[in-house]
Parts: sequence; structure tokens; C-alpha cells
Amino acid sequence: MLDYLNLDYKPSDNDLKVMYYVEKAADTSSIEKACEEIAKESSIGTWTDIVTLSEDIAQRLKPCVYHINKEKKIIKIAYNEELFEADNISQILSAIAGNIYGMKAINNLRLIDIEFPKSIVSVYKGPKFGIKGIRKLLKVFGRPLLGTIVKPKVGLNPKQHAKVCGESWIGGLDIVKDDENLTSMKFNKFETRVKETLKIRDKIEIETGEKKIYMPNITAPVSKMKERADFVIEQGGEYVMVDIITLGFSALQEIRDYLDDKNVVIHAHRAMHAAITRDPKHGMTMLSIAKISRLIGMDQLHTGTVVGKMEGGEKEVVDINKVLTNMFIEEEDYSMLHQDWGNIKKTFPVASGGLYPNVVHKLIDILGTDIVIQAGGGVHGHPEGTEAGAKAMRQAVQAYLDNINLSEYAKTHNELKKALEKWKYLK
Repeated sequence: MLDYLNLDYKPSDNDLKVMYYVEKAADTSSIEKACEEIAKESSIGTWTDIVTLSEDIAQRLKPCVYHINKEKKIIKIAYNEELFEADNISQILSAIAGNIYGMKAINNLRLIDIEFPKSIVSVYKGPKFGIKGIRKLLKVFGRPLLGTIVKPKVGLNPKQHAKVCGESWIGGLDIVKDDENLTSMKFNKFETRVKETLKIRDKIEIETGEKKIYMPNITAPVSKMKERADFVIEQGGEYVMVDIITLGFSALQEIRDYLDDKNVVIHAHRAMHAAITRDPKHGMTMLSIAKISRLIGMDQLHTGTVVGKMEGGEKEVVDINKVLTNMFIEEEDYSMLHQDWGNIKKTFPVASGGLYPNVVHKLIDILGTDIVIQAGGGVHGHPEGTEAGAKAMRQAVQAYLDNINLSEYAKTHNELKKALEKWKYLK
């Protein structure tokens, strides 16, 4: 029987390393046995000895379980780079996050983190724009980018949609995006919506002297996505949005490659991620999805808010943002594996979900200024409407930058004052 366990093994720079949380099944003799089953099922082995497995294959390609922390139930496995088709994320995940989830030897399995070797990182383009490119495009430096999501999510016709966008922009927001379930509906056809919205954008850019961005959701079968992306670009659009999980990673790779020679930023919405990431004992982490998204080339990615309505603790969200922006993370048993990104640009973290002016100071304190703040209800729910809601968000950010308490700033800024009153600001 081939031995996959070697706690003295020192992974090489050519190994792809994976960290898992593992709970063995009651009738599995030990955590070591469970680890062996995971390692062989994700690579060259199966449930019994096989005559087709030569000594050469076994010694050259077998992965190695090199770390086990029984108390925390954390293990690390190093995989030979030859086990993977480097430019095929779907194949890589079929190995390290595939059949192993269904094995009887385990009760729970969670992929915590991945460290890709240079041989894999080097074949990916990463973000075309990244944080620096996006800031240069919008000419916004030193503060978070501010955006909203058109609400209601669905139901508005193209002209109504464009009107909401216009009010958001005139109020001072940089960005307006479609929601995750708005594509091309009977009551709001994609092409008409894009035309109407970009027409308003052009008008307001002239009025305000500020760059304004619209992110239409092009999520669809790949051939249709390409058509929609081309249409956006033809109309003068500079951004597209995709739902990365429901779309699938192979489609994501294809649309990123297709858009490589086109001057368009890709915004990544993570709708459905919690079906995979939310269980703390099973599935895979949002951190690992974030790494994959940056590798493939998402310029912006939803990562969580800490203070909003969406699930995700402070350490989790902060660590994800650090991974996207190359910030240092301490190496611990239960923290991140190191990742050398080479020339891959940084991805802009996006905070979205239950945000409003009252929480802006706390949000920036936790996540910093290199974020995109997307507030939907926190803009359109303002007592005086969308334009006032946009102004209140912009005022809340400016108060932070000027180091002024929100209540104090609100004394001379009525839109912020009304927002603080509605959402019961207490500080």
C-alpha cells in the first residue's frame, strides 16, 4: 500500500499546497487514515491496490500529507504540479475539491486555503486593471470608491432604471451596478437598459465633471456574454459585471480571455458563494474563491462587510482583502498559506450588503480606504430619495477623511442628518 503520509516532508516551490479542515468518520480508525484517503482520492489512488499504478507514477506523482494538527483538525497536503493542467481551474478543483467531499472516511471537509506554485500562477493574466488601473480610470484617489445597486433588484423598466442611476451619480456616487439577478428581462431588456443608462451617465459626467461608472450584469451562457460585453463596449461602457459562482470557473476564464484586448473592467459578484462557503466545517472558504478569482483576473470582487447584513466575521473579511491586495498575513496553523503572485495585479475588494451612512466610519476603520463601498437600501432608503441618499453616503465618507464625528458633520449636512435619524445613529 502506497504511503501518502510524511510529516518530515518539506514542500518544494513546485508543489501546489492545500490546507483542509478534516473531521473523520466515526468508523475511520484515525485522522491519519482519513488524510491518506483524501490524498490518494484527489490524485493517483483509489480504494484498492491496482496493477496499473507503476512505481514511476507512484513516486513521481503521489501527493504528501506533510502537516497534521489533531487539536484543530487542520491538515496540509502538497501536490506535484504535474498533477494539474495549469491553465484549467476546473481541472485543478476537480482534484483538490472534487470527489473527496463524498468519501465515507470523513464526516466534514473544508478547503481552507490554496497556495499555487509559480508554474501555475505564471500562465494566468490576473486582473487587467486592478486597484491602480481602476483608480486611474475614475481619477479617484485616497478614498473608497462609492457605489450603489439599483433597487428594487428587478421590476424597473429601462428608463426607470436609468433615472435611479442618474440620481445616484448626481448625488456624488462613482458607481452604479445591476443586481445579481438582473440580466435581460421582459420588462427590462439588456440592450435598452444599457443604452438608456449610459446616455444618462454621459449627461451627468458633463454636469459634475466627475467620472461615472455603470456595471451592467452580462451573466449568461458564454456566447451570449460575449455579445453583451461587446454591446456594452460599443455603447461606450467601461465595466461589465459577472456572477462568478453561478457562471462557473471555466466560463469565467473564457470571458476574461475574451476581454483581454478590450478596454473593460470586470466586476465579480459572488452570488451563491455561501452555499459553498458558509458551513465552517465543510465546503471551501471564500478566501480560496477569492484567490482563484484574482488568479483568473477579476478586477473587483465582493468580499464582505463585517458591519452589514451579510454573514462573515471581521478576521475572515480582513484576511480575504489582504490576500487580494498583497498585505502581509501572519503564518499560523489556521491562517493563510503564503502566495507569490508574481506580476498578478491586485483585486479591488468590494463591501456590499446592508451598508448605510451610519456604519461608514466603522467599515473604513476595519477595511481601510482601498475598498469599493456599495450601498443599495442605504442609498435608496433615504427619507428624501436616492439623490439625497447618495449625498449622505458621500458626506459620511468625507467626514471620515476629515476626521470629524458623524453627528458633528451632520449639523451642516442635512442629507447625512436625515440618514442618521432614520437608521438611529447613536454615537
